[in-house]
Amino acid sequence: MKSLTKKIVTLLTFALVAPIVLTACGGQTATGLEGEIRIDGSSTVFPITEAVAEEFIGLNPDMQIPVGVSGTGGGFKKFIAGEIDIADASRPIKDEEAAAAKAAGIEYLELTVAFDGLSVIVNKDNTWVNNLTTDQLKMIWEPGSKVQTWKDIDSSWPDEKIKLYAPGTDSGTFDYFTEEINGESGAIRQDFTGSEDDNVLVQGIAGDKNAIGFFGYAYYEENKDKLKIVSINDVKPSPKTIEDGTYTPLSRPLFIYVNKASLDKKEVMEFLKFYIENAKDLATEVGYIQLPAKMYDDQLKLLK
Repeated sequence: MKSLTKKIVTLLTFALVAPIVLTACGGQTATGLEGEIRIDGSSTVFPITEAVAEEFIGLNPDMQIPVGVSGTGGGFKKFIAGEIDIADASRPIKDEEAAAAKAAGIEYLELTVAFDGLSVIVNKDNTWVNNLTTDQLKMIWEPGSKVQTWKDIDSSWPDEKIKLYAPGTDSGTFDYFTEEINGESGAIRQDFTGSEDDNVLVQGIAGDKNAIGFFGYAYYEENKDKLKIVSINDVKPSPKTIEDGTYTPLSRPLFIYVNKASLDKKEVMEFLKFYIENAKDLATEVGYIQLPAKMYDDQLKLLK
């Protein structure tokens, strides 16, 4: 919780003090490019990257930009193996991953693209859960948890068995949630249905009245007609509470990691410039929270 939490607090603090009014980057995007850009990683970052890729291909029809979803950890494995140009990540790279990249001769840039509020979700027909405390979340999800029914959390709730859904162990969302809620990355009870594909979690929770799970805010926004979002410590995740940091401790930045060697390819450099110049609008479109304009400008300077 430690270095990751410190980094997230720093970024959120920056968002509070930086100008809120965003202006267009005004950059020129090259057209007529061709080639392939390989991307994989976080299912949470996937909607933003996919939206950027679709817009970029619209300008460059000869480009191929497959975007995989193997989870943040799975994406870093491919990144370190040199199989992809860009890794989507819903958490910062771990020390051991950074060491493995260095050993493999992979140098990289870390770029922040948006803020997200990791969201706790129940079935839309759940009438009893509107708010959970972080202590209650820990009761539910910690290793060796004795919680089996809703009544085990609150005596006024139904004596019905809870069905648990969570991202798979290669997911950055899994790492982030377990670290913030249970105090250690990867620490969790084992009797849950897991998937690196958040759409699988959406379907599972939507189909079971007694289900609970967690994933990125964008997937709730996309499916809010069939899901119910839960307040944490009496704060409901929303664009405002995620941006101003009051939705804590589950607000977080989202990243892309770029292999520096790939920047020698014009199509990769132009794609990344296009990504940063348009992330503020596309992040909002897919349900995430844009960064302050200065953060995007600073990252463009890193690229250039």
